[in-house]
Amino acid sequence: MSPEPFGTRLRRAMDGRGPLCVGIDPHASLLAEWGLDDGVSGLERFSRTVVEALADRVAVLKPQSAFFERFGSRGVAVLERTVQDARAAGALVLMDAKRGDIGSTMAAYAESFLHRDAPLFSDALTVSPYLGYGSLRPAVTLARESGAGLFVLALTSNPEGAEVQRALRADGRDVAATMLAHLAEENRGEEPLGSFGAVVGATLGDLSSYDLSIGGPLLAPGIGAQGAAPADLPGVLGAAVGQVLPSVSRGVLRHGPDIGALRRAAERYTEEIRAAVAAPDQAPDQAADRAPEQAPEQAGE
Repeated sequence: MSPEPFGTRLRRAMDGRGPLCVGIDPHASLLAEWGLDDGVSGLERFSRTVVEALADRVAVLKPQSAFFERFGSRGVAVLERTVQDARAAGALVLMDAKRGDIGSTMAAYAESFLHRDAPLFSDALTVSPYLGYGSLRPAVTLARESGAGLFVLALTSNPEGAEVQRALRADGRDVAATMLAHLAEENRGEEPLGSFGAVVGATLGDLSSYDLSIGGPLLAPGIGAQGAAPADLPGVLGAAVGQVLPSVSRGVLRHGPDIGALRRAAERYTEEIRAAVAAPDQAPDQAADRAPEQAPEQAGE
């Protein structure tokens, strides 16, 4: 029997738990804020706390692999336990690793995160298409076989991204629009939600010149510390706002290590996002309710 597709599982999780993805980004400054050492023991305490607080209630947890990899094999071991514990508690895990390469190397990356027997098997993986969308084919194929998903970098919120993503092709279409078109084709005919999503920054403003109706989820980082608010989502994503999976990292994590405070922060964001998505015509009036923190996110897209 084929595994249930990621898009189906994600739609169910978003409908049941709310459309929120919380990053697990244990960078050094955040460990210090929690009173933890910048070492493997601090990394493990941080990750265990986030999983204990949120894995049984948010739709998606998104570990940023770089913050674990910097500790070498011991950090990767913590990442393995984090992924396994989060999935066991009911959260979908999106591995934020942004892998991208060609041929057998891309296939090996895919096997690391998308093969069901891999220690780091995750429900979905972020990938970079900037060696050409076709270079992602090994990951697409294995994701389909495993019931996993991909989130492809399309319109990222970092300012540098525009020099590649907004570059015009010979046919007059820019690179980001080309990636969105590829994803729409991957998701064609999939219901209720395709398994192949795009990363679209919530801080980018009006994106009405792009067709974001790709049939799959739109991972929208930038809520909270990067300056965007849930009320901004309809203005950015337009008619595709019903497929949005907003991602918040520091906006939630700064409330730790208190488990209750982490849960309350996630619940607030979930309710604000639900309100914005359910009533997009009213969402602009909520712009004054932005989260107060405006410090740089420090974590990846």
